[in-house]
Amino acid sequence: MSDLLERLRGRGWRLTAQRRVVAEVLDGDHVHYTADEVHARATARLPEISRATVYNTLGELVSLGEVLEVSTDGRAKRYDPNAHHDHQHLVCSQCGTIRDVHVQGDPLSALPEPERYGFQVSEVTVTYRGICPTCSASS
Repeated sequence: MSDLLERLRGRGWRLTAQRRVVAEVLDGDHVHYTADEVHARATARLPEISRATVYNTLGELVSLGEVLEVSTDGRAKRYDPNAHHDHQHLVCSQCGTIRDVHVQGDPLSALPEPERYGFQVSEVTVTYRGICPTCSASS
């Protein structure tokens, strides 16, 4: 059983066939699918699943804090099931591929106290950008 499915079961979230399929599609390392990609993969497993059910399920998973909604450069939102492990993202500027990266140390420590302007910082999001090997090979 996937980490996401285990977490959802632990919360007592009712796992209908449709919800289960969406959670199974989101299982794996470096998963950052758009809603349409989730729907396409879910349909391959459960042909009768509707687009609305996929969108609603993704919205519920985000609201529960079990999936992160990731937006980069005005592209379609992507869904990251790695919500309970601190990580940052590495994004290809050409094709939009996203990879999870686990940086050592506290990213908040890079922000000097005078640059916080009195804010009580609760979250730090760092996005690394570059060109992935596939895009650099085709250039």
